[in-house]
This record gives sequence, structure tokens and C-alpha cells, in this order.
Amino acid sequence: MLTFDRRNKILEYIAENGAAGVAELSNMLGASESTIRRDLSELSKTGKLDKVHGGAMLPSLEFINREDSINIKVQKNYEEKLAVAEYAASLINDSDYVFLDAGSTTFLMTRFISASKATFITNGIAQAQELIKNGCRVLVLGGELKDTTEAIVGSTAAKNLQKYNFSKAFIGANGITLKQGITTTDTSEAIIKAVAVEHSFSSFILADSSKFGKVSAVTAVPVDAACIICDKCPDEGVRKKTIVKEVKA
Repeated sequence: MLTFDRRNKILEYIAENGAAGVAELSNMLGASESTIRRDLSELSKTGKLDKVHGGAMLPSLEFINREDSINIKVQKNYEEKLAVAEYAASLINDSDYVFLDAGSTTFLMTRFISASKATFITNGIAQAQELIKNGCRVLVLGGELKDTTEAIVGSTAAKNLQKYNFSKAFIGANGITLKQGITTTDTSEAIIKAVAVEHSFSSFILADSSKFGKVSAVTAVPVDAACIICDKCPDEGVRKKTIVKEVKA
């Protein structure tokens, strides 16, 4: 077996099981334990796994318990987000009924949507304002306004959202992991994301590569509930579980 293939199988196995021992991998792949140790050392250098005594495990997850304002979020990994936003906007047809989630990457999508005949429903104040400037038809959900993200959230917004059926939904994320799924900082935003995905024919999670391996407090949807559009997906387990579209910044 080629080194590249063997290391990919190691990553796939650890992604599915969370961890693996050297002897376990040696028996599974028919390679010597010294070869497996070298593989784990090299993979650890790339950040794809954490090498521990006697084996390896998934990289340590980062827990996100706070959320920046949308103005700050837009500036983080700007080029990557912009590439993801441009590709996502290209998927919208004039006949579409679109849900646009509040978030920095969905906000950047509005730069690439001009005079579209599609109908847009959003819970993002900034998104609505930009779409109106671009000559688009926009419906805004009613509900509680969250100050940090300028998102309309809560039970009233979720109830309003249930009235609609979308051809496409574009959803932001604070974190993406195979086990915890697509996560966000609070229940009120998670409910909106979940309802939008449930009521959409096609759903897309927009994320730059920094979102992988991070976990926020509340799971909105599992990773296989939507296609993920990103600049790079470093998680082989996620890639195996759902459709991932990588776009170059």
C-alpha cells in the first residue's frame, strides 16, 4: 500500500472512531508498528490528528462560548469568506425562493447578488438592507433582534419561518465537527437554522476552514443535513459524511 493511501486510511479510521492504537492500526493496515508510528508523527505535524502515547486521536476541539459582532466577524478570514460567498451566490437562480441566514459569510453573499428576480427571506438586518439596495425583493422575519449579530431570532421568528418553503437555504455556522454537527452560540439562533434547513429543498452551510474542529454551545443540524461550502475542509470524517464543495480564495 502506498504511503499516501495508508495515511488516508488512518485518518478515515480515526475520524470514525475518535482514536486508535498503533497495534490496532498495524493489524488493520498490514504495516509494521514502526511504520505506523512514523505515519502518526507526520500526520500530527500537519494538525490532522494528535499523537498520544501508544496511538493517536482526533485533534483537540476548541469550544466557542462568545460571539463577535458582525462587523468584526466579516474581517476574520475575509478572503476565504469572500470566495465562499461568491460561489454560494452563483447558485441562486431567478426562480428561487431563498432563505439567507444572518452571518458574516451570508452578508458577503449580498455583494454578488444584484437585481436578482429571486425572492429572499432573511433574519439578518444587514442582509436585508444590502439586498434592498441591490434591487431585490426581500421579506424579513419578525421576532427578537439580537444585538451582536443583528439577527432576528426567537420563537416568534421560528413560527413565522415555518410558513415558508424554500428552494435553497444558506446557513452560517460557528463550529463544525462530525460528532456535534453544525453548532452556534445559543438556542434562539440554532432554532432558526434548524427550521430553515427543514423547510428547504437544498441547504448549504457556509464556512471558512477555521470553523472546522470548533464547537459552540448548541447544535443546529447534523453535518449531513446540508452541503458544506468552504475554502478547505480539513476534517476527513466530515468530508465522508456529507457533500463538501471547496472553493479557492
